[in-house]
Amino acid sequence: MTVWIDKATGAYCRLLEALLVALMAAMVVMVFGNVVLRYAFNSGITVSEELSRWAFVWLTFLGAVIAVKENGHLGTDLLIGRLGPTGKKVCLALAETLMIYTAWLIFSGSLAQTRINLDVEAPVSGWSMGIVYASGVVFAVSAGVLHLIKLGRLLTGQLKDDELVIVQESEDLAALEAAAQEGERK
Repeated sequence: MTVWIDKATGAYCRLLEALLVALMAAMVVMVFGNVVLRYAFNSGITVSEELSRWAFVWLTFLGAVIAVKENGHLGTDLLIGRLGPTGKKVCLALAETLMIYTAWLIFSGSLAQTRINLDVEAPVSGWSMGIVYASGVVFAVSAGVLHLIKLGRLLTGQLKDDELVIVQESEDLAALEAAAQEGERK
């Protein structure tokens, strides 16, 4: 069962990464194209400004889902790192429970905003503003499921001791640890 869950979440995150690349490419094309049009031809595509903002919102929320999967959010483990395995498990269970609750709050708020704004038209494109708020719904559902999986693994004893601390002190430290793990595999 665990292998199937790992494959499914991995495939989902790869899909999100491909979508992030597409969103980033679309943003670059729209913004750069608009700059060229404004300076070279004294014109522009007004809708590209609106759509690039929307792409940035979606990029942020989808990227946060991948960060949840990879435990990529920064934090401090000053206290947690000094606890024994039982203390780390209790703190991780508490943290995952709070993050599931937070995902629920984001979900309920984003869903309410999506419903409110379904009939509101964007000023330039005329598309539904619910599209923007739906990014929060997608994030909350995805993050909630990932946190539930992590909590389930903790409660069933499937997590190793080194997986009990889920924060990174710094991006540099995370890069060093990833390089060290890559070196061990080779």
